[in-house]
Parts: sequence; structure tokens; C-alpha cells
Amino acid sequence: MTRNTTGAGLAFASGVAVVYLLPWLPPLAPTGFVTVGLAIAAWRWRLLRLPFWLLLGAFWAQWHACLLLCAPFPDDLARAPLVVEGRIASIPTDSGLARRFLFEVEQARHEGEPIPFTGLVRLSWYEGAPPLRAGEQWRLPVRLKPRHGLANPGTFDFERWLFEQGVKATGNLRRGEPPQRLDAGAGRYWLDRRRQGLSEHLAQVLDGAPALPLVQALVIGDRSGFDQDDWEVMMRTGTNHLVAISGLHVGLIAGAVFFLVRWLWSRSARLTVALAAPRAAAIGGMIAALGYAGLAGFAVSTQRALVMIAVVFAALLWQRTLRPYHALVLALVGVLLVDPGAVLSPGFWLSFGAVAVLVFSLGQRLPSRDLWTRWGRAQWAVGIGLLPLLFLLFGRASLIAPPVNLVAVPLFSLILLPLVLTTSLLSLIPGLGSVPWWPLQWTAHLLGWCLDGLAWIAALPWAAMALPERPLWVWLAAGAGAVLMLAPRGLPGRWLGLLLVVPMFVLGTPRPGYGEAWFTLLDVGLGLSAVVRTREGTLVYDTGPGFPSGFDTGSAVVAPFLAAHGVRRIERLVVSHADRDHAGGLAGLAERIPIDRIDSGEPGDLDPPGAEPCRAGDGWDWSGVSFRFLHPSDAGFRGNDASCVLRVETGDRSILLTGDIQARVERRLARERGDALVSDVLVAGHHGSATSTHPDFLDAVSPGLVLFASGYANHFGFPVAEVRERVSARGIPALDTGLVGAVELRLGPDGTVAGPWAWRERGGRFWTHRALGIH
Repeated sequence: MTRNTTGAGLAFASGVAVVYLLPWLPPLAPTGFVTVGLAIAAWRWRLLRLPFWLLLGAFWAQWHACLLLCAPFPDDLARAPLVVEGRIASIPTDSGLARRFLFEVEQARHEGEPIPFTGLVRLSWYEGAPPLRAGEQWRLPVRLKPRHGLANPGTFDFERWLFEQGVKATGNLRRGEPPQRLDAGAGRYWLDRRRQGLSEHLAQVLDGAPALPLVQALVIGDRSGFDQDDWEVMMRTGTNHLVAISGLHVGLIAGAVFFLVRWLWSRSARLTVALAAPRAAAIGGMIAALGYAGLAGFAVSTQRALVMIAVVFAALLWQRTLRPYHALVLALVGVLLVDPGAVLSPGFWLSFGAVAVLVFSLGQRLPSRDLWTRWGRAQWAVGIGLLPLLFLLFGRASLIAPPVNLVAVPLFSLILLPLVLTTSLLSLIPGLGSVPWWPLQWTAHLLGWCLDGLAWIAALPWAAMALPERPLWVWLAAGAGAVLMLAPRGLPGRWLGLLLVVPMFVLGTPRPGYGEAWFTLLDVGLGLSAVVRTREGTLVYDTGPGFPSGFDTGSAVVAPFLAAHGVRRIERLVVSHADRDHAGGLAGLAERIPIDRIDSGEPGDLDPPGAEPCRAGDGWDWSGVSFRFLHPSDAGFRGNDASCVLRVETGDRSILLTGDIQARVERRLARERGDALVSDVLVAGHHGSATSTHPDFLDAVSPGLVLFASGYANHFGFPVAEVRERVSARGIPALDTGLVGAVELRLGPDGTVAGPWAWRERGGRFWTHRALGIH
């Protein structure tokens, strides 16, 4: 492989990566025409060859993305009653409240008429779901909506995850005509059917053992059994790469089979004459890698591993000598040819980053005779080299990952993984009763003890560290610093690497100045949560909804948003009232960030207890920013009307937060408070329900901007047309978090208002769903 070929491969990969940074997907045809033209020109002028490969990578990424985005689910059919036919395209998982699965839509109808929509959707079956098998063909009554998730700074991008999975829409079964199974066969999903059978067998053998999710993850790559606490333990110890079929595991199986086949093959002179032992071993290793990756359903991480292994084994088969970095570039190009969207996966960057770090750090040193020294040096290199990348991708990293993995990687990969696979296969032997089950059950107990040990280590307060968002230059400097720190000892200026890494840890985050109020209305679906940051303290108003499934926006949205902005303590939390869509995230938020004081209109109904009642006239001041409660005036209100009404003011500019108060309270406030209600920004009551935002109240507040906190395509239709028309008739602009994501504003002490900024536009990428005007 020549230097020119390496450069072409890196240019192709760069072109792919650049596309996935774009806020909008460019038209495909112009890019294609320019690529063809540049290919012709590059044939004559060598200097144009790298630009050609760069543009070819961009065109390839665009074309791949267009397969999913150029024929989306129609916005105007969101929540419409549909009937779809297709096959179950994944192993169904049971959340306790619903069965969830991917469904390949082959036909779709609306009001009896066919609609031009096919593709993968993610469905939830809430009531009366029968046993479901991968590959079954069904006719289902459903309500769907386009691929859409919560859009907030610093939080998980659910839409990106759906895009990575190839999902065009999400939804659930509706009441109406009964679902109908059309074919019980597996069709082309026979592999998922086999994997589902093995998963059910493991569940039967282990019968609810604590280590069952780990066994299922190691054997078939099914991680659905892990809960949030399990993932937290693995993240804090840096061992999450060990608990599912990953590139490491596929590589270990391929390597083990390679050395075994080579040893056995070399025992026979006849076989070695027919085919050299290394070449036979390469074929055997590739077959083993394919088989083990098949157990994981050829998940994205295993596809990457297969391509990388195929590059190495192909070089052996064709007797080519590849330098490590040449093999790495070939594998990179191979992965992106199979799936250019892999660049969206953190695992893509971490897997290639880990190999690159090892090649750079260890490839230029004389090998040590001591195996443990070499292994320890490898763990040190990966730990240091990937630290900036981990902070960039996840906002936090495990500080104890190198010493933990020093023991955990050989333990899991060389002992526990072969043991789990062997005992799992043994448990499948028929006709022996329960005898073959015992080894697997003992192995599960051993895994359980290992998990308990990881949980003990993860509980150490210094096990992991979180960092807020940083400017791009900080990450670039930290990456350069890590490279310098891992360079050979004789390199001049190697010590400067430590200085380049320091800003990543010590740089402060931007903070409001005196008299400034930075306001963010978060996108929490059909619920409410707002954050006001001042120089002296942070206020959180409501925590968003919580659900019986265990998901809550306090831990999933509010806490990550605060962490991304360097907020480590909430000085004041106001929970307007105790309804689930306002207080459901309280427990999850309280577990993740300290809260100094809680005020509420219904303090006795909150969990955890200890909240103080909010009362009209009470308030406080932070660094020139005034906070005043305007309602309730007494304890006689319950439910929506008990909501704390809070006015935030600085520099003669103000924001009014009203919770869920209804028209009766609004009219009373308009009569009694009068000019005290006037505010520049109004967060409309009750998410835009017809029971709130009364004309008298709207006139008394006289806002310059109305914000609705609602969920996209919610089943109540909030904000309702009546309220939107009432606001529009007064010439007041309005924004809806369900459509535009989180909304940010900054009030200044000099009376200026910066913003509003909508996060779907400010932080969106081309896969971000934008559906303005759809309710």
C-alpha cells in the first residue's frame, strides 16, 4: 500500500466525516455531477486527486443518508390512524409496560387508501401484546410520527440514534381493528429468530439470575436487560466495552481460532502442502469472526471488527505485508464503504482511536520482555490517548479505567468469555435433563461476583470525572497534548503535552455577568422545565415528566443540561405543583445534583419531601436579578391552580412562568396584579391548553414573546388552535418547544434581550427533524 493510497483513503474518510457535520443535507445531484467532473479532471492533473477522493467520500455519505431521509414519513400523517403490513425486524424486548420492536413496513394505508411509505419503524405494543417472534409478518393498526426526539443542549440525541439504526418513524399500536398475524415464519430474519430462541433459552436456564443480562450480552449481544444503574457502573469503571459482543471480543475469538487452526494444520504435512498453515488459519479465523458476529445480529460494532479483521486476514491470504497504519486506513475505508453513518457512533471513534493510539505509542518502541509490562503500557497508552475523546463524546470519563482494565480485560476476555460461550453451548445439549445447565449457572454466579466488584469500585467518589462543554480549541489542544505525552521519550518538548491537556480540566465555563439572567426553556416533551442562571445562583422551575417505565426528564434532560454548562448545584428548585408532567423528574434530578431549597404550590405531595410552600409576595434577589412569586396567595388551591407563578426581572426586562394555572386564576391575577404582570416573555400556562391563556390575562401580561412547552405531535394537540390564534391575533410571536426544541434567551442589566435561539436550528444536523407548523 503506497503513501498515495493512504492519502486517498484518509481524504475519502474526511469527506464522509465532513458531511455529518452539516446542518442540512446538500442536494445529491449537484454533488454527483461535480464528483464526476472532478474525476475526469483528476485523471489528467494529479493535484486534483486528493480533492476528488474527498468529494467522493462526501457524495457517498450523502447518497447513504438520502436512502433514509429523502423518503421520510409524512409530517401531515403524524398521529393519524394507519394500518401497516410488514415483518418484525428485531428481537422484541419487554419493558414491563410494553413490548418494543423494529418493524419493517412493506405496505401502509390511511383511511383505506395506500400511502407511499415503506421502511423501518420502532413500535411499542402496550396492551394485550401476544408472544412476538422476530420475522413474523403482521397487519397492525398504528399511530406513527416522524423520527423525533427531545432537542436540548448537552443531552442525548435520540434522533441521531434512530438515524443510525435506520429508523424512519416511531409509534405505537392503537385501539381499533385487531392486529392480525399473517405469517409465523421468520422470512429473511431467520438469524434474529435463532438469536431470540437462544436468548429465551438462557433466560430459562438462569431464571432471573442477576448476571442474566451480562450472559445475554456476551453470548448474543443483547444489552436490553441492562438498566441505567448497570450502565452507570460500567461507565464509571470504563468497562462498558467488555459487556457485549464488541470488536475486542470478535477479534479475540478470531485470533484464538487462527492460532488453533494454524497449530493443528501444521501437524499435517499433506494439509500444509495443499495450503499453507497461516492461510488456512486466516480462513478459519474469518469464519469464526463471522459466526460470532452473527450471534450479535451483525451489529454495527461487529461490522467494524469484521472489516478490520478481514483486512488483516486478506493480507495473510494474499501474502502481502501491511504496515500497521496502512492496515488501519484500509479498515477505515472498508468500514465507511459498508456504512458511512458509522462516523456518528462513539464506538467508531473509540475503536479506531484505540488502535491508532497503540500503533503510535507502542509501534515505535522496543518490545519489553515482560508481558505484564507490555500490557500495562498498552492500558496506559489507551487510557491517556482516549481521555480527551471520552470527555468530548460523553462529557465524562473514568479515571480508574486503566488499572481496572489491566485486570478486567484479560479476566473477561480470556477467561470469562470462553467460559460463558462454552457453558452456553453445553446447556443446549438435549437429552441430559438439567445436568448441562449447572456449569452455565455456576458461570453466571462468577459473573455476578465480578459485577459486584465493579459496583464497589464504581462507588468510589473519584472513580469518574465529568467536564462541562468546552470550546473546540480545548479539545484540539488536549488531543495534541495526549499525542505528545505518548510520543517516544527522546522527542524534544514532550513535556509540553501535559500543558496542552491542562485547559481541558481547568478552563471555566461562561457565566452570566452581574444583573444578567440566562433563561432556557427545555424541551421535555409534554411537560415543563425551565432553567434561569445568574451569577449568584441557578434556578430550576419544574423538572419535566416522569413515566412508569422509569424514564424521567429530570435525570435524562435537566441534569445533563446543567452538567454541560458547569452547574454543579441547584440553589433553588421551584416545582410549580405536583402533577407528573411537572414534578415527575424531581427524584431523578435530586439523585444527580444537590439541591439547596425546593419551593412548591403543593409541597406535601412531592417525593422527596421537604419542600417549602411558595406564597405570593415572597421572593429573593441574585446579583441584581429579582425573583418574585405572584401566586398562590394562600393554601386553598389544589392541582393546576396551585401552581407557583414566578416573575423573573432584570434591567426592566422580565419573564413570567405560570405553571398550569387555568383561566379562573388568570382572570383573578389580571384583576388583582394589573401592571405587576407585565412581562416581555410569557411561558403559556398548561402547555397551550384551551383552559389557560385567557384573553384578559394575555392582555394584562402584554408579552413580546409567548413560549409553549409542549411535546411534538402530543395526543392532546397542545398548543390548541384556539390559543395559538388568540396569540397570533395580537401580533405576538410564539415558539413551541415541541417544534423548535429548547429555547434560550439572555436578559441583560441594561434592558437588552438577546435571542431567542431555538436549539433545533442552532444545534441541529441534517438528520434533525424539522416540522414547523405541524400540531
